Amino acid sequence: MSSIWKKSYPKGIPHEIAKLEYPTVGEMFRSSCRKYADRTAYLNAGHRLSYRDLELRALGFAHFLTESLKLKKGDAFAIQMPNLLQYPIVFFGAVLAGLRIVNMNPLYTAREMKHQLVDADVRAIVILENFADKLEEILPDTHIDPHRVVLTRVGDMMGGFLKRTLVNCVVKRVKKMVPNYSLPSHVPFRKALAEGNPHDYVLPTMVQDSDVVLLQYTGGTTGSAKGAALSHRNLLSNIAQIAAWIDCLEEANETVVTALPMYHIFALSCNVLYPLTIGASNVLITNPRDMKSFISDLQRYPFSFITGVNTLFNGLLNQPAFADIDFSKIKLAVGGGMTLQKSVVESWGKWVKTPLIEGYGLSETSPVLTINPADGTHKVGSIGLPVPSTEIRILGSDDKELPLGEIGELCARGPQVMSGYWNRPEETKRSFVEGFLKTGDLARMDEDGFLYLVERKKEMIIVSGFNVYPNEVEGVLTSHPQVLEAGVVGVPADKTGEQVIAFVVKREDSLTEEELRSHAKKDLAAYKCPAQYRFVEDLPKSPVGKILRRVLRETWLAK
Repeated sequence: MSSIWKKSYPKGIPHEIAKLEYPTVGEMFRSSCRKYADRTAYLNAGHRLSYRDLELRALGFAHFLTESLKLKKGDAFAIQMPNLLQYPIVFFGAVLAGLRIVNMNPLYTAREMKHQLVDADVRAIVILENFADKLEEILPDTHIDPHRVVLTRVGDMMGGFLKRTLVNCVVKRVKKMVPNYSLPSHVPFRKALAEGNPHDYVLPTMVQDSDVVLLQYTGGTTGSAKGAALSHRNLLSNIAQIAAWIDCLEEANETVVTALPMYHIFALSCNVLYPLTIGASNVLITNPRDMKSFISDLQRYPFSFITGVNTLFNGLLNQPAFADIDFSKIKLAVGGGMTLQKSVVESWGKWVKTPLIEGYGLSETSPVLTINPADGTHKVGSIGLPVPSTEIRILGSDDKELPLGEIGELCARGPQVMSGYWNRPEETKRSFVEGFLKTGDLARMDEDGFLYLVERKKEMIIVSGFNVYPNEVEGVLTSHPQVLEAGVVGVPADKTGEQVIAFVVKREDSLTEEELRSHAKKDLAAYKCPAQYRFVEDLPKSPVGKILRRVLRETWLAK
């Protein structure tokens, strides 16, 4: 295809990124904090954190990690919390300590937590107190010593002031306001900050740009979550690619809204790391599902940059108070994580002068691979053009490049692409062809170089922007003693983009849907649990015995 997309680049956008300014994320962080020291870095629940304070607290936390917890360069360190002021302090503190960070969804079940903690060989964790009961359940099966568990609370950064509404939203899915756990050796987050001395901390000198700084877990057709190993160079390259593409934002003059969770790679790169380089102020939304509170924050802080998934934008547009938001300063609105529906894009355009544009990426690619131009030349329905220094190929089933316009697997090569999956050399080998990452997504490219996603090759289901893997859900359902077989598919849903549907063959007739729902909730995060169940006599299978999910999906849609 000879990089035909470059002819569609807006004027002034470079075809390639320049040499990286910093070798590590830590050096980039400290440079930005010093440059924008007096600006507000983060806002959350009425509390502000300046760049100067952010650097001092991150350095202090790094000192605590290395001196008090005795963590060494390269040790795996997990973060499990929603969007709170503690997150950037903990994240950048771990970066400065030279650790390998493992992001974890706070809503994971104990089973999901255990897999990730063991697979990554995690040695320490910072977790929101309200979810500590699940950690306690599986802690003996991990490599985490109890004294390396740091518990934080919602109000730890609020000087003792705690909004009850905020507490309610954070623990929305937790039955008790005071979690039932017993971790006597844990360290309170405030104590960790008090013990760390930012003035005594000496940055590790052996951190290389090729070192893995982040293990971002993602799934696969095996149903087993695996860690995409992202280096300092990967993340910094993607930041440079984003910066080269987005020329409408100014230094020390922007406010970004972060409603997507920072443990998600989309928000981490686009809302945390990139805005840091331009000294933007970041409004953290702890619970975007609370639309009333969310819109109140949008009204309080005139913003210039917002990201989200289709369901988030759709939810905002359907709120009467949306009309009262001040959009006079907005310069950029980007959707990703799931396909933007045409109706949502059009509805947004009726209210906001700045168009809602779509991008595309993966955990394996730091994540941005493509994005639409922000100058008005975007194409609705397209995931945009490859960002600078990125090559795209559309390959057929024989791994040969297809002619323009034909549908095949989207494959990508660039400095933002991971080195591989953590401790999975065979799976890594299968995921690349001639240096190009096989994304598993089917796409086509038009004559202008714009890409269009057609279908997900891996049968992955996306619920509100989060990946759900059928094999994992089927494994949990069939672990019930009264289930013989289960087949799981995704079907369109208005509110969440897709919803999970389960076809179940009973082993015993006494099994009820209520019992199966209860069983699933024990081992699956809520967004992974089937929304609907259908009991059937048998499941359609191929000659070799593989469940034909395509047939199941067609059966459901035809009802």
